[in-house]
Amino acid sequence: MENTTKRYWRGIEELTNDAEFVKYADREFGDAPSADEKGGAIFDGTGSHRRDFLKVLGFGMSAVALAACEAPVKKTIPYLNKPEEVEPTIANWYASTYVDGGDYASVLVKTREGRPIKIEANPSSSLTKGLSAKAHASVLSLYDNEKLKGPQIAGKAADWASVDKEIIAGLSKVAATGGQIRIVANTILSPTTKKVIGDFIAKYPTAKLVTYDANSASGLVQANGGILPSFDFSKAKTIVSVGADFLGTWLSSEDFSAQWAKTRRVSSAKGGNKEMSRHYQFETIMSLTGANADYRSTYKPSQEGLVVASLYNAVAAKVGAAALSVPTVKITNLDKAAADLVASKGASIVVSGSNDASVQSIVAAINGLVGAYGSTIDLGTPANYRQGSDSEINQFISEAKSGAVAAVIFYNANPVYNHPRGAELAEALPKIGLSISTNERADETGSLVKYNTPDSHYLESWNDAEPKKGYFSLTQPTISTIFKTRQAQSSFLTWAGLNADYASYLEANWTSNILKAGKVQWSKVLHDGVLELGSAVSAAAPAVNLAEASAAVAKNYKASSDKLELAIYEKVGMGTGSQANNPWLQELPEPISKACWTNYLAVSQKTAADLKLEQDQEAELTVGGKTIKLPVLVQPGQANDTVAVAIGYGRTKAGKSADGVGANAYPFITSVNGTLAFFNTAEASIKATGEEVKIAQTQTHNTVMAREAVVQETVLAEYKKNVEAGRFKPEVLTAEGKKTATDISLWNGHKYNNHAWGMVIDLNTCTGCSACVVSCSAENNVPVVGRQEVINRREMHWIRIDRYYSSDADVEDMKGLEVASENPEVVFQPMLCQHCNNAPCETVCPVLATTHSTEGLNQMTYNRCIGTRYCANNCPYKVRRFNWFRYFQTDDFDFHLNNDLGRMVLNPDVTVRSRGVMEKCSMCVQRIQAGKLEAKKEKRRPKDGEIQVACAQSCSTGAITFGDMNDPESEISQLLAAEHTGRAFGVIEEINVKPNISYLVKVRNKEREAKKAEEGVKEHA
Repeated sequence: MENTTKRYWRGIEELTNDAEFVKYADREFGDAPSADEKGGAIFDGTGSHRRDFLKVLGFGMSAVALAACEAPVKKTIPYLNKPEEVEPTIANWYASTYVDGGDYASVLVKTREGRPIKIEANPSSSLTKGLSAKAHASVLSLYDNEKLKGPQIAGKAADWASVDKEIIAGLSKVAATGGQIRIVANTILSPTTKKVIGDFIAKYPTAKLVTYDANSASGLVQANGGILPSFDFSKAKTIVSVGADFLGTWLSSEDFSAQWAKTRRVSSAKGGNKEMSRHYQFETIMSLTGANADYRSTYKPSQEGLVVASLYNAVAAKVGAAALSVPTVKITNLDKAAADLVASKGASIVVSGSNDASVQSIVAAINGLVGAYGSTIDLGTPANYRQGSDSEINQFISEAKSGAVAAVIFYNANPVYNHPRGAELAEALPKIGLSISTNERADETGSLVKYNTPDSHYLESWNDAEPKKGYFSLTQPTISTIFKTRQAQSSFLTWAGLNADYASYLEANWTSNILKAGKVQWSKVLHDGVLELGSAVSAAAPAVNLAEASAAVAKNYKASSDKLELAIYEKVGMGTGSQANNPWLQELPEPISKACWTNYLAVSQKTAADLKLEQDQEAELTVGGKTIKLPVLVQPGQANDTVAVAIGYGRTKAGKSADGVGANAYPFITSVNGTLAFFNTAEASIKATGEEVKIAQTQTHNTVMAREAVVQETVLAEYKKNVEAGRFKPEVLTAEGKKTATDISLWNGHKYNNHAWGMVIDLNTCTGCSACVVSCSAENNVPVVGRQEVINRREMHWIRIDRYYSSDADVEDMKGLEVASENPEVVFQPMLCQHCNNAPCETVCPVLATTHSTEGLNQMTYNRCIGTRYCANNCPYKVRRFNWFRYFQTDDFDFHLNNDLGRMVLNPDVTVRSRGVMEKCSMCVQRIQAGKLEAKKEKRRPKDGEIQVACAQSCSTGAITFGDMNDPESEISQLLAAEHTGRAFGVIEEINVKPNISYLVKVRNKEREAKKAEEGVKEHA
């Protein structure tokens, strides 16, 4: 057994033994909410109190019987002509494409009786291995009742004929007088849409397309000769990232996480690998990627360019290249990273999140020195994910302010909100005579234009995409348009005086231009959803003017600074805010902070102490004359003397779930070297307002105290020597001596003669992205409860991602608290019902609402549950959720599911739970039963991989393996086979509940000091 002096902790309150935290640590849900927060009592949304149950009994059963006779009448209308492909209760799947600006995924859409209810990754795509939380949540955005119901003129409802007539007349007038027309759009991945816009411009020659991205990569494109390179982390032995959150939000369209996971998986069903890539991360905030790195170091935003330049000089010194003449910045692990990059030449990669072309030029030069081009980086297969030009959008705003623009069309773009000069554009829009928006709602930009011509949701539309050169996919409608919307492409064709049938236009373009090259049929591509022709890999590196780049870096960055600086970042779930009105994303805990329903001012422990700031304290942030108010969050691992704020919040015209949530950080974005910089090096100041604003956080809602082996980890060198490295095997002292805890039981056990369903979760490849959380919510009708109920510790997610910080115990004295939180290591652990064989919940339920199945599942019978919550009290993992309210039909919880349209997203195969019952992970039993029935019809056993639970199917890294442990050929059985059992462990094994979910010990590819590798000390969680 490996020894370590590590201590694990989940938040600053636990690290510092905060008085409030300690006071309530022995309670199941910590500090119970007060009565005015609806604490303790069950309400059904009508104000009914739990005690009213006694009044019902006193009223008499005859009254209950009379009420039952007055059930509302519901009429059903049968199909007059049933669609041939639709069979009631049978799901249909259609290949389509999720696109949100430059974000992309090839998807399969599940429909029931003609309504989309779930999307999954398209297995035919080589680019999409899993779906992000944003992609999963997009199906709920289809049923957003706050979108525009049809076209508008000056904010009033109109018909399409009137709108088209006025717009065509206006465009013709502008064109006749030589007036300038601008089409403002985010990145357009669709080649056919670009052709439509080309036809529009041919009709109105003064028109010009202006492309921008809310999270810009303009500098990266400039540095690579106008090309966005393709990156392949699966070929890298050494990965170095400087501020690029490539596992989270950096160029988030491609599954970099799937590529990264290939080099991090040290055991698989095919046998042990025992080799890993080594990942270095240099950054300001604690990002998702940084949390998964082997070595992580921090810098201030004003140092970023010099960090890259210093890395170049360290590499250049080892390969005999000339050094750059720039100030040197000392960053921990920089020399070590350079040595590894050179040692693995030809299998190394360096990426940067900087939007400064000079910084990206130096990054390109480093990649040239270590042989990345033609191996881990390819310029021959350009990616199209980010096509925005910072100079183009700046020029447009300046032209609009000067009155040089006569007409503007915002094609699904909202620059008034998501561009730092949005306020200037808002003032300039009244000067533009003809203003049009195709946005789905009258958002911050759409509310200021004269004509709103709402585009249809992508699930209602025809379209295509070319995310990378030679890689195509199709979008097809999976439901008729819900409102009187129209595809923007049809609008452009109409205004250009062409046939507005975009479906025919799309097919004609493919037949004449794309399919000819691939020599395949339109119907086949429509069925498969993708056409991947590919392109040749190029070993060429971009031409770089190092002298010019290093001079710009020396001018714009500093080796040291004593100012408080602002870092601006994007959250994995909320993104740029385009889906801010989606309650699934609002309630998704951010993987690092575990906070939801707001952004916040994140500062390090030391900075909080220096500025006398406390968690949940509201403060004013002022930078460059701009001020916002947000609560403070103390974030371990963040660079000292910095404050971080996420974009995507502060919406004012998005809808009930988004408006007034958090503050808008876009105005703080500045410009460096001609491109947008997602930081602000002007001196920032933070001043507490004296108000308390509680942040809805989930991590410390449940306490796991004085228990061993919740998290287990080791280092690669130790794992190579012994596959059981890092394992803690609890022992119990008996009259016969010490025995392994799992060998002693009061239970008789269970025999599974048919199936034994189980799961293995690899802590090495779980990045914490939380896509599985939203996927589970969509599949299992998990309700949204809102900010206050999350604060009250009543979130309903069936799967949560526990985030543990770890630090060395020898620094955790009173002097070392800040040291412990300065740069902790992080482990993510998905936690769901463990489906225990010796389930503590089953023994205490007085009505047998929770029972054990003959196939190893811990079952919940909702209509038998009376809400005693004994099972939750007895659950050692705290994964059972109590339904305090009627979340789906109550005005207090108006999160899409309180109206008929929003409820169209509900999965009819899963019961919608009423209030007062316990619910938890069912291991997607509806999917298991459907798979078994399908196999039974064909008189066979289900094949391995044929049945997938939602969380496993959504995981792009393959961290979750689900299957039948009674099938010796299944992947899960092979993972748990003799050669791998040394790495598999059950959480809290000492209580011997024998869960059917196993975890694989986390292995880090880093060197551990001798004092941390002594024998005999346990790891604590």
